[in-house]
Amino acid sequence: MADRYLSLTGTAPGRFLTRRLGLPQPARLRRWSPEAPTLRGQLLHLTAGRSALDLAPVLARSGLDLGLDPGLGLDRDLGLDRNLGLGTDHPVAVVLDATGVRDVETLAEVHAALHPVVRTVAEGGRIVVLGTVPDPADHHRAAVQQGLEGFVRSLGKEIGRGRTVNLVRLTDARPAESTLRFLLSPGSAYVSGQVIEVGGGAGTGAGAGEGARATTAPDDWAKPLAGRTALVTGAARGIGEAVAAALARDGARVVCLDVPAAGAALTAVAGRLGGVALPLDITADDAGARIAEALPGGLDVLVHNAGITRDRRLVNMPAERWSPVLEVNLASVLRTTDALLSGGTLRVGGRIVATASIAGIAGNAGQTNYAASKAGIVGLVRSLGPRALAEYGVTVNAVAPGFIETRMTAAVPLLIREAGRRMNSLAQGGLPVDVAETTAWLASPGSGAVNGQVVRVCGQSLLGA
Repeated sequence: MADRYLSLTGTAPGRFLTRRLGLPQPARLRRWSPEAPTLRGQLLHLTAGRSALDLAPVLARSGLDLGLDPGLGLDRDLGLDRNLGLGTDHPVAVVLDATGVRDVETLAEVHAALHPVVRTVAEGGRIVVLGTVPDPADHHRAAVQQGLEGFVRSLGKEIGRGRTVNLVRLTDARPAESTLRFLLSPGSAYVSGQVIEVGGGAGTGAGAGEGARATTAPDDWAKPLAGRTALVTGAARGIGEAVAAALARDGARVVCLDVPAAGAALTAVAGRLGGVALPLDITADDAGARIAEALPGGLDVLVHNAGITRDRRLVNMPAERWSPVLEVNLASVLRTTDALLSGGTLRVGGRIVATASIAGIAGNAGQTNYAASKAGIVGLVRSLGPRALAEYGVTVNAVAPGFIETRMTAAVPLLIREAGRRMNSLAQGGLPVDVAETTAWLASPGSGAVNGQVVRVCGQSLLGA
């Protein structure tokens, strides 16, 4: 269903009226298209504190169409006038390296770096702040590095005009290339206010530090999944269909799985993408074995997208509305993941991407069953990620969609639908393609250092962390 309010604010009278009334001012987001696969404009590279990272080679290799001079590294010592004189009066992207922030004094340099330029960032632009994982052995540095999270989340809520702000925690610039490419691209249009760790995923335990070794830069960043096989559950429509399309665009051979009742739609999707249709009830006890049988050559990307809702307040929720949701959304994910890992169907270097939800992070009235299942996905990712990487060479991550414009949300009552659309920093609903682009980034062979992460695709929803 079309977002008429977004269309209204795109007109001069609409902008005038909504501004006078103090209403949200959403901007049309720059999303990926074949005609505009990258952002166009200038990248501003800033530094706060004394950084040990050498970002210039990564930014130079990124292939972004940003007009970046690979030899140009603008840091905090360059005055604003000089920055603007270099043509950066309206940068489309800003990367602030704050990995060298160690105390309150150097934290002030974050303000000094961004304060003069934040209002100049182009509409639909990107700000990426780089930090480190807080070190419990150094409580001063841990405090200020954690402070970056509050800074980024707050800036994301106030910056407006379709611009996004995210924090990436890393110790080495090299395995961050895939993540920087994503966050500085049209594909991340609905991802804001997020904190992403690169280089060990969950940060502790088995598998920490394995991420860099699981990272393989693709031969062609435009086709990073070339030669790889991906399975997407719930692929007949909606988000699953969009995910399958994004993976196929990136070069994967896609196996589209959905319930037999959706066979016609499933076959149409698979045919359009040059993939294979696999009609199968994912809740069947032997679903894992049947998937393995259908993929004798093995699997590189497993996307758990299939899901259902049976909403009702707990006081009115009988067991027959609880059990199917937990069975489809969580139990089937656990069973098939175990079967495909232990059976060796998922190859070394493989990627598992599951679909969580902000309902599983923040909770939602009338969805105790759904929220429990999606919170379970979060628990799965955080627990299995380090072990799967250490034992199988496979990463495990999740996307957590917020309000996404689908046939399901189109059936939501008008006032609730409008609240869902506006209650985020971008003041609009997301599209299935937003979830798909995030999934494609996590599925890339270049994203091996991203593990055990739950990335919200919610426009920085006002609900949840």
